[in-house]
Amino acid sequence: MSREIEQLDDQGMAAWDQHDVDAFMSLFAADFVWSDLTLPEPMRTRDQARQYMQAWFTAFPDMRVRQTNRVVSEDAAAAEVEFTGTNSGPMLMAGREIPPTGRRVVGKGAYFVRVEAGKVVQFSSHPDVAGLMMQLGLTPEL
Repeated sequence: MSREIEQLDDQGMAAWDQHDVDAFMSLFAADFVWSDLTLPEPMRTRDQARQYMQAWFTAFPDMRVRQTNRVVSEDAAAAEVEFTGTNSGPMLMAGREIPPTGRRVVGKGAYFVRVEAGKVVQFSSHPDVAGLMMQLGLTPEL
């Protein structure tokens, strides 16, 4: 079973890296919960998840993502990720649109996924927003 979780996780990473929202969403169960620390409420609909993903791909059209560490169990996976991209599109943040900075970033984050019957039922994403904002020049560097 852990091999199946690994394959599902690989498909999700490939879909995200290729900006293929439909392929990513096809891995989710009809009834799912996606929590992201940047959002006040979890996403529970495909439309919400699509908008979230599209916002990232709009802000960073050349975004590439890769795993730097992963743990897989019988029904779950957790990974650290790194993404690179240039902020050449507007970003949506806290309900506001922030103009592109033109800066190239190396972002980090982590996610956790729980799977039932071969589909994602819980997804939790943790992008390092503070690090990203500092690289974009949108917060003072510490």
